[in-house]
Amino acid sequence: MSLDLATTRRIAKLARIGLEDAELESVRQKLDGILGWVDQLSEVDVEGVPPMVGTEMEALRQREDVVTDGNCREAVLSCALETSGPFYTVPKVVE
Repeated sequence: MSLDLATTRRIAKLARIGLEDAELESVRQKLDGILGWVDQLSEVDVEGVPPMVGTEMEALRQREDVVTDGNCREAVLSCALETSGPFYTVPKVVE
């Protein structure tokens, strides 16, 4: 399939892409290349190939929604420059 300049101009308008007349030929060639690649897909034999699993075919795996503190306070606080008990100590930023 080969696009003409009028079709390329219409595609650009539908996609809300502002193209100058000088750019149309370059864009037309690029679109022709893309359509050529898509056309090659029709040559692939997919007989007997099961469909890939999509979001509509498999239920999402979910974990229990449990509130925990993570039990790793010491590991988290070990990255702090200064601490005060179980809290970070930061410089005062508002006077």
